[in-house]
Amino acid sequence: MMLIKNWEELATTPLRKLTLEIIEAGIEQVLPGNIMRSALYYEPGSKSLQVKDVTYDVTNGRIFVIGGGKAAGLMAKALEDILGAENIFAGTVNCKSAACRTKRIKMVAAGHPIPDKRGVEGVKRMLALKDKYSIDKNDLVICLLSGGGSALMPYPVEGVHLKDKQKVTELLLKCGAEIHESNAVRKHLSQVKGGRLGGFYAPTRIVSLIISDVIGDDLEVIASGPTYPDPSAFQDAYNVLEKYDLIARTPQSVITHLERGCRGEVKETPQGLTNCDNHIIGNNRLALEAMAKKAKELGFRPYIVTAQQNGDTATAAHRRAREILEGKYKDYDAILIGGETTPKLPEHAGRGGRNQHYAAVSIVAMKSYPGNWVVASVGTDGSDYLPDVAGAIVDNDTLYRATARGIDVRTYIDRFDSYRLFRKLGRALIITGSTGTNVSDVMLYLLG
Repeated sequence: MMLIKNWEELATTPLRKLTLEIIEAGIEQVLPGNIMRSALYYEPGSKSLQVKDVTYDVTNGRIFVIGGGKAAGLMAKALEDILGAENIFAGTVNCKSAACRTKRIKMVAAGHPIPDKRGVEGVKRMLALKDKYSIDKNDLVICLLSGGGSALMPYPVEGVHLKDKQKVTELLLKCGAEIHESNAVRKHLSQVKGGRLGGFYAPTRIVSLIISDVIGDDLEVIASGPTYPDPSAFQDAYNVLEKYDLIARTPQSVITHLERGCRGEVKETPQGLTNCDNHIIGNNRLALEAMAKKAKELGFRPYIVTAQQNGDTATAAHRRAREILEGKYKDYDAILIGGETTPKLPEHAGRGGRNQHYAAVSIVAMKSYPGNWVVASVGTDGSDYLPDVAGAIVDNDTLYRATARGIDVRTYIDRFDSYRLFRKLGRALIITGSTGTNVSDVMLYLLG
């Protein structure tokens, strides 16, 4: 399967070609259909669903499907294939595109990364299933969750308008807040996040099938944990806005709601949920292991550094380059890293995403390496903030061409303008289109 659409433009050297092959192997491994087929088994005769090593008996009930995320559309399609569409009573799933063809599960295209009204309507349809079909304790609700679910499943609390939540989401994206910080705010502005969706369906059993895009697979963070207990409180959410100096810029309706929660006037998110089982069926580590396997097949000596890289994007890129230059990985020539860094944008930022920024910084950080090298940094969902760019690939030649043309790479880095840098240089931007999955980012260093 050819995932990278501009392969010929990018594969200009043998080392670059091998880099692209390894990247593709990782993404292909975590495509929703592959993940779902590995994790699920359904026996129609006995009406039993097996998720990994746990079996759910639906002999006396029906199966319903809800959920949301960048991978939710393909997850829903795979679920119908595995269970048989006739064995699913009804369902609604929010995703970025309603292009997936399903028979019983309705697809609702919604906004990401900024939530929109379509997402709200989709969530309302999910909640309406309970009364419409009199869902009870004999039934089973399968919840499909993946990265992006937080934005794709908006349902603001009473008194907070969607446009106010959109404003808060935009502020949190630009200020450099970590994902658990952003989600603490989102949970306390939502009627479904932070375990509230699970609580709504109680006592019906909810089985959440989760493709994780979160470092450490933290269930309270993935899609803002709609079916998982929430340890955060209103005060935590308020503290995030204070930490990033956002109080004065945040809509008053949001501040008012959070302050009421801090005073105990609004009910907290659930601290426990006995009706919800949450299963991680795919994550970043799965992609890295597939990449390492492919690298080994191609004759490299791979090493997975971590699946939990975080912090500032530029700092992370400099740290990994320094480790390579200092010989920390001298016994290996394929260095693999996964995770999600968080760039703090300047006030007047240019265009680009964290993977493009990581690659741009690597041009400078790797310049002292004595041999040939390639660095690729890619968002597994195919969107590195800009919807049409997955990330970037750079090498010795990128540095040489920038120098020869008098292009000051550092200026573009300082402006967070890596997209324009790579458009000018060429042979760098990786284009995949939407992959239908999301397990965060993968980085690969191939050393010649």
